[in-house]
Amino acid sequence: MAADQKTRTAREPEVRAKGSQPPVIQVRNLEKTYTTARGALTLFKGLNLEIQAGEMVAIVGQSGAGKSTLLHILGALAAPTSGSVICVSTDVAQLSSHDAAAFRNREIGYVWQFHYLLPEFTALENVAMPLMARGVKKPAALQTAAKWLKEVGLEDRGDHRPGELSGGEQQRIALARALVNHPRLLLADEPTGDLDEATANRVFDMVEQLHRSHGLTSILVTHNLDLAARCTRTLHLESGRLVPVV
Repeated sequence: MAADQKTRTAREPEVRAKGSQPPVIQVRNLEKTYTTARGALTLFKGLNLEIQAGEMVAIVGQSGAGKSTLLHILGALAAPTSGSVICVSTDVAQLSSHDAAAFRNREIGYVWQFHYLLPEFTALENVAMPLMARGVKKPAALQTAAKWLKEVGLEDRGDHRPGELSGGEQQRIALARALVNHPRLLLADEPTGDLDEATANRVFDMVEQLHRSHGLTSILVTHNLDLAARCTRTLHLESGRLVPVV
């Protein structure tokens, strides 16, 4: 996708996936305002968004536009100032911190630019962590984690610690960890941002493959317009609004 690709303004983002089922994500009149030493800073005001089941949506925009903040709000990691955020039939803006943590563990998988693997544990143990956090006994958690290592092509790296893995391998381990609880929604914030082009493409290939094979709904924040072009649709965050890229 060319960097100068045109965008068009619309009151609501275009939704290509049609059907009788309600959207997996439905955002209405979202506002997020921070109080700073220089006064109020508003990232979004009147932002609306719908994402249907099975979509892979890329969010692009300049640094500081609020892409990561939006992803955090959609994933119940941050609260909006106002507005409705329905995610997997749950108004995540109204959840208590305890209920939000339980919701995230059950419904959402996260992948970040940095892998955040625990250095003192093996790859297998890192993947098993979300299961054990839900109360799954360690032997069963490790067994399931081993299956996910195989899914990402790293079954022979289970006893390696993160520092013994390449950057691409670390991200694939992080992807397995994000999906080990079989969430319905995958949120990824610059998942290939620290990788060279060839490795980034291989990791994105894996994201696409798992998105399809596990029936995920995925939202990816990225600066890479070529990778964004491989998604169902691309939304550009500018001036607090989401504008479809066409």
